[in-house]
Amino acid sequence: MLDSPLKVVGQLIDNQPVAIVGSVDDGGFPNAKAMLPPRRREGLKTFYFTTNTSSRRVAQWRQRPQACLYFFDPQRFQGALLTGTMEVLEDAEHKALIWHDGDTIYYSQGVTDPDYCVLRFTAQSGRFYANLGTEDFAIPDAAEVVER
Repeated sequence: MLDSPLKVVGQLIDNQPVAIVGSVDDGGFPNAKAMLPPRRREGLKTFYFTTNTSSRRVAQWRQRPQACLYFFDPQRFQGALLTGTMEVLEDAEHKALIWHDGDTIYYSQGVTDPDYCVLRFTAQSGRFYANLGTEDFAIPDAAEVVER
């Protein structure tokens, strides 16, 4: 279907202002929400997000790490689904890795704020939709690092 789906998917991800993330609740039902785009991605394998440690999603991923990411371009009617697992990281190294100076608007105590944590999503499979068709794709080991 596509000459280079991995390149197209990477560009799709990098050009979107939001990411839709999915978790599983206590009843086994899927939950989805919009988040700011990933702060860092390593190929299509690993994605890093910031969020509040006290959030409902963090509690869900601590219980059940199954997760998904969905990125879409409504103008082109294209979308990419990645399924995998989400880890909640609270160590200083990962918190510093993706911290931005303006983050104090969300985390008033700075990079050490206990309500600031990092989410690391690791993709296991992917599916791309474009031109009225879909294509599954394998997730290669991380290659290029893209930071926002």
